[in-house]
Amino acid sequence: MKLTDQNRQIVESFWAAFDRFEFEAVAPLLHDDFVFEMPQSGERIRGGDNFIAMNRHYPGQWRIAVKKLIASGNEVVIEITASYGEQALPAISFFTLRDGKILHIREFWPEAFAAQEWRAQWVEKM
Repeated sequence: MKLTDQNRQIVESFWAAFDRFEFEAVAPLLHDDFVFEMPQSGERIRGGDNFIAMNRHYPGQWRIAVKKLIASGNEVVIEITASYGEQALPAISFFTLRDGKILHIREFWPEAFAAQEWRAQWVEKM
């Protein structure tokens, strides 16, 4: 199996485990030097144990739907929607893999904003 395909499957398995609330199932997918970063909040989590514990204690049971996944070599970018009740939030994650494991995740949770009226004549609402 090609490296890109293998890394794609690892990231898909990661999010599938999250969708099932099986956070401990991601432990074998994480590199010993794993780091998770959320630049918007200025937070960094070092180590798989801390990352798994944080997610285990996250409020609510969010369902994960993969919208798009792009993989090239040791880099994977994925867009997901996390849904809980009436709330659906998009997220974009940049994965770096090493030795068949997830070394680094840099994740962004963009917030929705109102469309600008000045460009209304050129756009359509989604």
